Amino acid sequence: MAKQLRAAVTRVLHARVLKRWQRISERTDQMTLSTLRQVRGRARELGKRLDHILFVADGRLTLPLIGSNALVTPLHTDWSYRPELWRGPVRPSGRAAVENKARLGQEATIFHDCQESELTLRQMRNTREEDLAPFGMRLDVFRFDGSFLSLVLDLPDAAREGLQKRHVFRLTAVVEVEKPIEMFVRLNIKHGPNTEQLVQELPLGAEESFVEFDLAYSRLNEKRIDHIWVDLIFEAPEMNQVMLRDVTLSRRPRAEF
Repeated sequence: MAKQLRAAVTRVLHARVLKRWQRISERTDQMTLSTLRQVRGRARELGKRLDHILFVADGRLTLPLIGSNALVTPLHTDWSYRPELWRGPVRPSGRAAVENKARLGQEATIFHDCQESELTLRQMRNTREEDLAPFGMRLDVFRFDGSFLSLVLDLPDAAREGLQKRHVFRLTAVVEVEKPIEMFVRLNIKHGPNTEQLVQELPLGAEESFVEFDLAYSRLNEKRIDHIWVDLIFEAPEMNQVMLRDVTLSRRPRAEF
């Protein structure tokens, strides 16, 4: 009962506030300049608070929902993951004139060897009906005087728990580019003093692209796996815009015959 009463009072107060500001808006043409200046100040104070409410509400209510971890994975997948850059808001949310080894959130790092960086990187909100990831990443490259550019994603410890040579690793990405570009994916698995590196070109042009790494062809020491990370490598990225609307990783045991 008390909750219903508070809701009713809130509705009445809200209606009165709306009527008050409606009356003020109808009289602004006739107000003296001093009165109008005071009204403008109060309106600005109110507007700041309303803008903040709308910003937070739009972010939380826009689909897909922030924190959503809806994934489409192959049959028999025993581990899957969407990195935080595509899962939730990160800090900082963007960088201009991106320096080498600049981080975006806790998992993503940009590597390049440009003498003068003309790269911008920012997280963006996905709003398309077909998007599963709440966020995407946009990379803008203008003049590029370096020899390499990559985005490195550190994977959590769960990626290596129980990992065996009978596993197949998959990276799936939704990529949009301003003009054609070659992208490569390198899977790095540190085991003891050695690091196993497997490289595949990511085929672009389809709505969703993926690459797979069959660890049976590696020299992986299953008992000494320390760390796993992935490099997304951009070839000749000058004067291009690359949008990664989603990136997910998964692994599954290879079918035994």
